[in-house]
Amino acid sequence: MEALTSFLTRFGRIMGGLVGTMFQAGRESVDQVWKNILPFLAFVAVVVGIMNGTGLGTWIAQLLAPLAGSIWGLLLLSLIIGLPVLSPLLGPGAVIAQIIGTLLGTLFASKALPLSAALPALFAINPQVGCDFIPVGLALGEAEPETVEVGVPAVLFSRLITGPIAVVLAFLASLGM
Repeated sequence: MEALTSFLTRFGRIMGGLVGTMFQAGRESVDQVWKNILPFLAFVAVVVGIMNGTGLGTWIAQLLAPLAGSIWGLLLLSLIIGLPVLSPLLGPGAVIAQIIGTLLGTLFASKALPLSAALPALFAINPQVGCDFIPVGLALGEAEPETVEVGVPAVLFSRLITGPIAVVLAFLASLGM
């Protein structure tokens, strides 16, 4: 009888600890979503709404789409979209990339652009990917303010550098298509 009581006591403690750990993990998860993710989603919704509602996204995309005709234009497009000032604004919802991608898709479909430019064009319109999420990601990781001060510009500038490199690599990979 004493062995059964001892077993049940140990089992109860283990299960209590497990339930307590799971409960605390759930509490912290909801807290993270409430403090970091929901405000980010609201920001993205506002930016996407402004870009779509005002027609600004379409205007910018139509302005930049002609650059897709050559490797030099794609490199310039990558540099423009990857600018550290623009990347966090263009990133949410990838509005500009979606619109330029659609415009380029129609140009590829009508054979106005060679199909071999599709891969470099994809990399040219996407150097902003992830730049909008950097502050949220750092907040989720509970980064120190100094880390945020250094980390955000570092990632933004790295995307400015790696964007054109990705375009060149994609161009080389698409040779002979």
